[in-house]
Amino acid sequence: MKATVVVELKPSVLDPQGKAIQHSLSTLGFAGVEDVRVGKLFRITLADIGGQTRDHVESQLRQMCERLLANTVVEHFSYTIEE
Repeated sequence: MKATVVVELKPSVLDPQGKAIQHSLSTLGFAGVEDVRVGKLFRITLADIGGQTRDHVESQLRQMCERLLANTVVEHFSYTIEE
């Protein structure tokens, strides 16, 4: 089973790296870029352990995100699961 986790800054949090990229794109001649937000993408392959329900896998992913992958004070996360 595979999961894709996306972690992004909350909309209310300033993103200086995104602003720097937006400015650089403009400098390179890419007009019309109104905003850039930087995030993280994780592709996780999970072992197929017998008896795991989808609810259990989702619970594990939430815990991974809350405990390590995302700083939930300033970031939010989402995930998808491929079976």
